[in-house]
Amino acid sequence: QVQLVESGGGLVQPGSSLRLSCAASGRTLEGYHITWFRQAPGKERVRVSDITTTGLTIRCTDSKDRFTISMDNAKTTVYLQMNSLTPEDTAVYYCAATTGWGTCDLVSYDYWGQGTQVTVSS
Repeated sequence: QVQLVESGGGLVQPGSSLRLSCAASGRTLEGYHITWFRQAPGKERVRVSDITTTGLTIRCTDSKDRFTISMDNAKTTVYLQMNSLTPEDTAVYYCAATTGWGTCDLVSYDYWGQGTQVTVSS
């Protein structure tokens, strides 16, 4: 069983970039499908990135084109690079993993981190 811990959130100004990290413990992320969600106050949790797994990234048409997901070579950490941030990007960001095949409409992931707060404000 894998545990996920997000980090890298914070308060940034509009137009800034930020890179979030999702570190795995308990085992590596090899074979898992991982993606990023976010939840803004009063709104539903939604997926914001493509889905990555070992050697493959599944592109989703509704992913934020300013956001890029990647995985390190050790397969222990997944990143979310976010560029040109706006106040509308303010939310708690979660990484999520599944042992099954991650499709773009999948919302019931097996493992979730605790979330990291991103606040975009001047």
